[in-house]
Amino acid sequence: MAEEVLLEVEGLSKGFPGVQALKKVDFSLRSGEIHCLVGENGAGKSTFIKILSGALVPDEGLIRIFGRSYASLTPSLAIELGIQTVYQESILVSTLSVAENIFLGQERLTTHGLFHRVKTLEDARQLIASFGISLDPEELVENLSHAERQIVGILKALSREAKILILDEPTASLSAVEKRTLFEILRKITRQGVGVIYISHHLEEVFEIGNRITVLKDGAKVATHEVQAVSQELLIQEMVGRPAELFYTREKLHSSEMHHGVLEVVNLRGGVVKEASFQVHAGEIFGIGGMVGSGRTELVRLLFGLDKREGGKIVLEGQDVTPRSPLDAIAKGICLITEDRQKTGLVLVRSVKENITLASLNLGPGEILNLRREREVVRELVAKLRIVTPHIEQEVVNLSGGNQQKVVLAKWLLTNGKVYIFDEPTRGIDVGAKEEIYRLMMELVRAGKFVIMVSSDMPELIALSDRVGVMCNGRMVQILEGEAITEEKILACALGMVG
Repeated sequence: MAEEVLLEVEGLSKGFPGVQALKKVDFSLRSGEIHCLVGENGAGKSTFIKILSGALVPDEGLIRIFGRSYASLTPSLAIELGIQTVYQESILVSTLSVAENIFLGQERLTTHGLFHRVKTLEDARQLIASFGISLDPEELVENLSHAERQIVGILKALSREAKILILDEPTASLSAVEKRTLFEILRKITRQGVGVIYISHHLEEVFEIGNRITVLKDGAKVATHEVQAVSQELLIQEMVGRPAELFYTREKLHSSEMHHGVLEVVNLRGGVVKEASFQVHAGEIFGIGGMVGSGRTELVRLLFGLDKREGGKIVLEGQDVTPRSPLDAIAKGICLITEDRQKTGLVLVRSVKENITLASLNLGPGEILNLRREREVVRELVAKLRIVTPHIEQEVVNLSGGNQQKVVLAKWLLTNGKVYIFDEPTRGIDVGAKEEIYRLMMELVRAGKFVIMVSSDMPELIALSDRVGVMCNGRMVQILEGEAITEEKILACALGMVG
């Protein structure tokens, strides 16, 4: 294998409001190698590849490609230099064919400048055949599986004569056979001198396909290893090591404060979720961990009746409360604080007052909303949750992230539900607001509510949860409790290393 250095990154840093996503990261890529990039959710992997693809401008650092230095790249310059990025969700035009997608932006034209369909299909067939792939170039992308779309995205990148290929979680939706096909493609192109940056949560893949491995943690580079000189156990330790003082400590309820009652989720499945079974006791926080794409958010969508259920049921204190829809879920006391508050938790152009009462109106035919009572109730909740707003008629779009999140919470508190599901409850909010969200969650626990929390923030998951169910490939593979709730154990389960 040639040892030519294709890419060198020195001291790359990037910050966002309240977050330092990258901290003076060094990295290199050699010709003909697969350099794997690993780290927990939020380690900085996505920011790193967005800078290399020209989507983000770094705050500082140097990018050297084929010996030439750049302070930053643009998308067009990155493509010109031979950098191609294939994201987990390939960006394709579903109404165009496989061949048309592969050569989109580099169309085959006749001498008169018109689209050359025959040449497009001929070149696509030749490219597909060169990698031994079974794919019809005339098939519309909308008719392809997720795996086939991923392959088309990679072929599109290779058709541009990529010299540096970046793959972000390329096997997330591939079967075992399709993974083998992908790995064969990668081996062929690296023999041609292409360098590959391979991002994956699946460490077994990293050890199978990689030459070197770089670990990122909290935006900083921990180490770079030759693959044969490192173990999975060491990688996990490097990925999760964190000072103990960064963990939030919550008070645990005494046995005298515990409530009776059980929420049972029995063999729930649908879509990405292949099977999930667990119990939540009244007065506890049941955490759900796992990597991005493991099925965590899809699971809570099933619990709230948002997605189509293929089987299983939800039993609350002996009663079947499996929701047929979100409206049915609300009626049965199930509340969902969604991951994306702006898209799915709030109506941004409406007032604080309207957002808080939105899920509790329940007006029947001929009923009229009591505006005076509405204002009284909203003012009480604004005061209780310490929502910072000039008045209750303020549009929520003008509030800070933390106050927007508290408006979402207020909306669900007003319904007086029984089950509260938090999906990434403190994402994108400051430390002070986090503490207030934690305080409110503890109030729900003391009141005997059933609390389920999905979190990618490992310290948060460990500190708040009484028990943690870990998702991997659409299944809840392990439920941890007590001293077993550690970063190492959660990550091992999330990576499929259960035992």
